[in-house]
Amino acid sequence: MTGFLGNAYLWVKAGHIIFVIFLMAGLFMMPRFFVYHQECTPGSDEDRKWIEREDRLRRIILNPAIIIVWIFGLLLMFDIGAWVNGWFQLKLLIVLALSGYHGWIVGYAKKLKRGERPLTGKQLRMLNEVPGLAAVLAVILAVVKPF
Repeated sequence: MTGFLGNAYLWVKAGHIIFVIFLMAGLFMMPRFFVYHQECTPGSDEDRKWIEREDRLRRIILNPAIIIVWIFGLLLMFDIGAWVNGWFQLKLLIVLALSGYHGWIVGYAKKLKRGERPLTGKQLRMLNEVPGLAAVLAVILAVVKPF
């Protein structure tokens, strides 16, 4: 059975996986940046360097990757009619949660830029585990399709 993507299906799937890797790399890196960033004095030269690094990571990797992941993912979903499967519905919920995590990361970077330091380094290190756990679940759901 071939969907509307036809022969492009595998190319779209490959692109989806590639940009998921980019997105996950950014979601792992940014909280680690935050740990180091918040240890420096607000307004210092080091603070400005961390702000620039975080802005670049967001603009060059995180934001483009999440947009492309969503576009390719939706194309794949509609092509195979995945929304009727329980495994996909749970995977979509995980993807929505990761998208929310991405939004939180963007918001926290803005707080650091303003000189606010609401979380501790330990809390940020714990939050750094969120994308890893989500990735494990999403991959198992997409590959094993347990239900």
